[in-house]
Amino acid sequence: MDKSTHYSFGRDEFNLLEKLSNASSVSGDEMEVREIVIEEIKNHVDQYSIDSLGNLLAIRRAASTPFLRIMVAAHMDEVGFMILDKGEEGLYRFEKVGGIQVTHVIGKPVLVGKDKIPGVIGTKPVHLIKDEEMEQPISLEQLRIDTGLEKNGKVKPGDYVMFATKFQKLESSIMGKAFDDRLGIVSLISLLKMPPENIEILAAFTVQEELGLRGAGVAAYSLQPDAAVVMDATPAYDLPVWDKSENYLYNTRLDHGPAIYIADRAMMSDPRLINHFVMVAEKNKITHQIRQPGEGGTDAGAIHLQREGIPSISISVPTRYIHSPVSLARISDWENTYRLVSLGLKSLSASVLERG
Repeated sequence: MDKSTHYSFGRDEFNLLEKLSNASSVSGDEMEVREIVIEEIKNHVDQYSIDSLGNLLAIRRAASTPFLRIMVAAHMDEVGFMILDKGEEGLYRFEKVGGIQVTHVIGKPVLVGKDKIPGVIGTKPVHLIKDEEMEQPISLEQLRIDTGLEKNGKVKPGDYVMFATKFQKLESSIMGKAFDDRLGIVSLISLLKMPPENIEILAAFTVQEELGLRGAGVAAYSLQPDAAVVMDATPAYDLPVWDKSENYLYNTRLDHGPAIYIADRAMMSDPRLINHFVMVAEKNKITHQIRQPGEGGTDAGAIHLQREGIPSISISVPTRYIHSPVSLARISDWENTYRLVSLGLKSLSASVLERG
């Protein structure tokens, strides 16, 4: 049996996702996730290195010729916070790291710094809010991270803060922190363990994607691939609107398979790669969807601009509640995203990238 054709994730992949999801990797402080990834891939790659920005770059050489050099990228960082001051009575001012909606974080438990000191994002309780304040938006300046008096002095300005959400497997779904982009990381690790023979995989586990795709451009410039595939998570906007009418402004939907990008705010996907992966999905009866053009972007937005230009595409797992304390995704969507990328790489040839 061709395991990449009939693939489902097993206990090892779920255990790895849990470990990665529970780890801290706020943009600019990706070391904990990077160390987990190195431990997983070091016996499955021909070489790996860490560049000056913190990207983890690994090469798995092709087992046959001719071959293409394909960069496959997944980002290690996640959204979170940073402590701004020394605090008073265990209460600390903080700033967002990455795109987070303030209303999503009120009352949420967090872990602060290298010691992962427990805290909670606190604000004025509803009992003390005046009627005229009820409809006013809450600003970040009104919030504090509360660690309790006994922790005072252990938290320092510059400490990173992550959500304290724990991973859970829920029958056909998974729920946890930072699926953007821990789902892609596990998939990329799986590709390195079971690589297509015709592809030299240039794996890039990138940093600071949430701050403007910073690591990916550096990685792509260094690796000089023939083409690039980015594995990420993308927002699933598939909940009904409040008036109960059908929400037709979908970005992507759960249960509809991997989302193939046509365009986003950062790039237009290469049409040759779009056609190739769509054909692979149709040939192998992989349920898939086209991500509607709009806001957001992936590492492909920085990769495709490097050197003489790099043909690039993003293929993502639809995920609810991205950039909040918890995300939810379907296991089947995640598995089919991996399957589509694996089969797509296996059938990718130089002729696909020829200009007509």
